[in-house]
Amino acid sequence: MTKRVLVTGASRGIGRAICLRLASQGAEIAACGSAHVDDLDAVIAEAAKQGGRVVPLLGDLADAATPARLVEQAVAALGGLDAVVSNAGVSRPSTLVNLTLEDWDFLLAVNTRAPWLLAKAAYPALRESRGSFVSVASMSGVQPYPGMGAYSPSKAAVLMLVRTLAQEWAADGIRVNAVSPGLIHTSLTAKVYADAPTKAAREALIPLHRIGNPDADIAGLVAFLIGPDAAYVTGQNILADGGLMDTVHGLIPGRPATER
Repeated sequence: MTKRVLVTGASRGIGRAICLRLASQGAEIAACGSAHVDDLDAVIAEAAKQGGRVVPLLGDLADAATPARLVEQAVAALGGLDAVVSNAGVSRPSTLVNLTLEDWDFLLAVNTRAPWLLAKAAYPALRESRGSFVSVASMSGVQPYPGMGAYSPSKAAVLMLVRTLAQEWAADGIRVNAVSPGLIHTSLTAKVYADAPTKAAREALIPLHRIGNPDADIAGLVAFLIGPDAAYVTGQNILADGGLMDTVHGLIPGRPATER
């Protein structure tokens, strides 16, 4: 089991689930949050109950100096790093034609530049441990999400970043992969799913007919990718969307009838 892990975006949702899953497996975790300090404290307390040790870190990933500082602090606190999970992400809905330069730069800074800078700073520690790097991307990086501004472009860039790093770092024994969640029920999406008709309409679109759960459907994938069972997996993106992205042909009217 991977023992020393830096996780960003750890206060809520998917990041919280990842921290608690790894803590239950005995990991030592440097958990970074940029806000929601009370939520981060709750993650630390819950992780301790599950046998894991969590060191809290704070930092704004829109600041280009933050990733290197977080890595330095994590290495000092944990005595090295076996894995980095770049999970923090932001969105600011807008059509691209109306998107401000400020919002474009902000999304690219947090969603794309920060993972690169985390990886860059963590490289010496991961090379020493022959560790792994996982970025939490999105199904919106696989298919466009109109009206979400720079979100899809930023996540698509992360997926190519992962593939490129995987090739550049393979000789050092460092694996680099991504997980792309689909529709997931988190604290950020809770208001959407509190509306029963909206929830039902979304579930109807998903072949597995349910909204994803951060712990059951995402955290385990991250734990797998940074663990020994994925020792021969690198440069890959696991799309965890309940089959949603592959439904487009089923929506085309006038398809020929099938015979059995």
